[in-house]
Amino acid sequence: MPGDKIIRFMSLTCSLQAAACSALNRTFLDNLGYLCYYALYGNIMMKKILLLYISNNSGHHRATKAIEEAFRLITPDIRIQNINCFNYTNPILEKVINSIYNKVIKIKPEVWEYLYDNPKIVRKTKTLRKLIHKFNSKKLEKLIQDFKPDAVVCSQAFPCGMIADLKKTYDLKIPLVGVLTDYAAHSYWMYDNVDTYIVPSAQTKNRFIECGIPAERVYPYGIPISPRFSRNSDKENALKTLRLESGIPTILIMGGGQGLGPIEDLIYAVNTIEKPFQVIVVCGTNLRLRRWLEKRRILFRKKMLILGYSREVDMLMDAVDMIVSKPGGLTTTEALTKGLPIVIVNPIPGQEAKNTEFLLQEGVAVKAEDPLHAGILIEELLNNSQRLRQMKAAALKHAQPQSAVNIAKLVLTLIQKNST
Repeated sequence: MPGDKIIRFMSLTCSLQAAACSALNRTFLDNLGYLCYYALYGNIMMKKILLLYISNNSGHHRATKAIEEAFRLITPDIRIQNINCFNYTNPILEKVINSIYNKVIKIKPEVWEYLYDNPKIVRKTKTLRKLIHKFNSKKLEKLIQDFKPDAVVCSQAFPCGMIADLKKTYDLKIPLVGVLTDYAAHSYWMYDNVDTYIVPSAQTKNRFIECGIPAERVYPYGIPISPRFSRNSDKENALKTLRLESGIPTILIMGGGQGLGPIEDLIYAVNTIEKPFQVIVVCGTNLRLRRWLEKRRILFRKKMLILGYSREVDMLMDAVDMIVSKPGGLTTTEALTKGLPIVIVNPIPGQEAKNTEFLLQEGVAVKAEDPLHAGILIEELLNNSQRLRQMKAAALKHAQPQSAVNIAKLVLTLIQKNST
């Protein structure tokens, strides 16, 4: 080990005791590992990472935040820009497209199902997508010129495609990493100029290989979630912190960061269950939903904790016995990491429908046809502790709590290789 690295390592180990008591409450060995990595890779400190996603408070956004968190654990003095690419390049178009997408999903979901990963649509829109990339690339070009990132990491296919086109047009040598946030790959991800793909599973990796992407460029590291999810679960302490009862089942109802889905109807459905239990409802940014629940709390026969947008989902999942949710990639991955059985409701055609197929196939979830059916499935699971244990064991088989950390380490390795 070179002398400067030994000195850096010795100085950093002096901070181990403080790090062991950090806000994330990581274990001593976790901190030792991060600091050793920091010492050994000190020659790439002060490098710059550009993280790109679309839509605030989305799974794509949470993925880049998880990766940023991991980078800062490993390399505290790294420089990072974490940017909503669509909003940055064309905020007006972002609002229009988001509005259209939400209306299509709500009113005509079958339209989105037809458009999603349809080979005919992919081929017919190739020229249009290139024009959109070109039209929206000016600000992105300037961003890259000014920030001079050593690597670009994208959690959604749109910014990944834009950067891939820029790399091709200007012969850029910046490592580009595409990070999937759902359990099935779609054709809009496939670009020759993406150096590395991070995928959720071996099955997803096989899809990329079938599409002509070399196997050595695809890493099944999992969907990135906050390193906080790697902490050991402490159910009793979580229940105490949340002021919930110990000794009875606890159910978590979520609708993603935006509080989507038929949560009002779900509340009515679970209210008919006779077995004792308590409920945590996370409304996300949906203030209307939260107000609706607060007004009707008195009608609910069980204890109910109502929350808005939460940054402590890891602790909420520690406290519960199952989750009722739309099968978004991030929420699903967090639940698997905590070993939670999942009751799936109202999956969006396309990506969430594919996630549902994966979860049902792996035996970690049941799918409700409607909120009333969800209530029936929840009651059945509450009365079948053996089935719950089987689903929990199946979920833990797919847990990859270090996904974000592994992605960050891989990106730093790519930077190092690119600089030699």
